[in-house]
Amino acid sequence: MNNTIAVTVLVENTARDRGLMGEHGLAYYVQAGGRTLLFDTGQTSLIIQNARRLGIELSGLDAVALSHGHYDHTGGLHAVLGIARDAELYTHPAACARRFARNPDGTTRDVGIGRESLDSIQARPERIHETTTATEVAQGVFLTGEIPRATDFEDVGGPFVLDRRGLEADPIVDDQALFFDTADGVAVLLGCAHAGIVNTLRHIRQLTGGRPIHSVLGGMHLLAAGPERMNRTVEALRGEKVRRLGPAHCTGMAATSRLWHEFPQACTVCAVGSRFTFER
Repeated sequence: MNNTIAVTVLVENTARDRGLMGEHGLAYYVQAGGRTLLFDTGQTSLIIQNARRLGIELSGLDAVALSHGHYDHTGGLHAVLGIARDAELYTHPAACARRFARNPDGTTRDVGIGRESLDSIQARPERIHETTTATEVAQGVFLTGEIPRATDFEDVGGPFVLDRRGLEADPIVDDQALFFDTADGVAVLLGCAHAGIVNTLRHIRQLTGGRPIHSVLGGMHLLAAGPERMNRTVEALRGEKVRRLGPAHCTGMAATSRLWHEFPQACTVCAVGSRFTFER
């Protein structure tokens, strides 16, 4: 049995090598136990181009898992499922809801899953697995399902709403992370961590019987975090003794800078083309 899990970033806001392209979005290619899967699909079909450039063949994917139903994580889904026709789809049922974000002037903009990707989901109901609770996607690789909002300092709201008028708050209950155990501790892949990065890590600790968190990679949604939230987030990460930290996507420039300052030995680039390997 192959005891190595490999994670390659296919979509992120930035790219690290010639011929690769970035976009506002996120997608990871995961190889584990002889199975291959995607965690999120980015904003557009760029994921296909980046995969080809990296020598990754997506047509044989076993599964696609979605962190939540925002356009920048689901926009490439129709393109992926167009070539990976046998892939199973793991998603929370709320990911397909209409959703919007409030603009500073009071208007709203659509931030939900696009029509093409939604159609591609609805066309394959026999391959959909709903993930409201922790669900195994590949051998030893899990989605968290819904994450309890337990901390008192993580703003898990923001400008997200469920109606065009901007009156009904969107709790983004579909937000979930991907995680797997390794010889050194648990590795966590974040989509956007709308539930809060600390809430997410504490929930995973509960799901894994208190196993230490070794690596945390991805979007941490700290771009609007104030001083108190940042201070307490840093304190929590230090308490978890995270050994590898890859802030990406929606973490925000200021928060990313702070994390690199606080954890210079742990922080690593998490951009298109980055590859991480873990031994189980």
